[in-house]
Amino acid sequence: MEFTSEQRLNDGVLEREFTLGEIPGILWRPASVSARAPVILISHPGGLPTMYPRLAARAQHCAAEGFAAATIELPGGGNRPRLVAVEEARTELRRALQAGEPVGDEVVDRLVLPLVDQAVPEWRAALDALLSLPEIGGPVGYSGGIIAIGVRLAVVEPRIVAALLFAGSFVPRAMFEEARKVTIPLQVLLQWDDEGNDRQQALELFDAFGSTEKTLHANMGGHTGVPQFEGDDANRFFVRHLR
Repeated sequence: MEFTSEQRLNDGVLEREFTLGEIPGILWRPASVSARAPVILISHPGGLPTMYPRLAARAQHCAAEGFAAATIELPGGGNRPRLVAVEEARTELRRALQAGEPVGDEVVDRLVLPLVDQAVPEWRAALDALLSLPEIGGPVGYSGGIIAIGVRLAVVEPRIVAALLFAGSFVPRAMFEEARKVTIPLQVLLQWDDEGNDRQQALELFDAFGSTEKTLHANMGGHTGVPQFEGDDANRFFVRHLR
């Protein structure tokens, strides 16, 4: 991990951009906290420059509770090399949604599974690097989407002890079997009228999770209409499980 820039945000949060090999990322931590901070991995659907305002806001919310937060660019996102097959599948999905046609499982598989297969090892490598820093310690939380990436990470990464998952993307049917192996505490956020999400599939996925502690927060509105109070609820969830 190589840090490439550093700045202090208005609320005293220290923001450091880094690269992990060819993967760009950002680390935020409360500058006023001297002890090793628990870290929350903040996932997103790709395009760090575009997503930055929302990611920074989420990270600052985490820092208010003494947590560090980190993100990395999604495979094929931002300035990373294009994933042609994934982009072709995304085009097909958008065409089907615009035409009001059902989205086939094969299209979802081609869109999501390559991202999961590549992103999960990258997140684990990023976590290795983060936990080697003197200012970062466990336990570790995970927050965000693409939800299939969170499902896989929750199964294979024992250092993640709690996850806040955003049900805002399509899920390959193969991931449902993996969801049954998830046992960590979960909070799942679902926007009821999300135009880019299969609501019934999201409910079925929630039902499939093997966790004995799992909570579904369903709110009216589209993909970007998440109520502000959900940020406070997310903090309370991580305070319970990361301290």
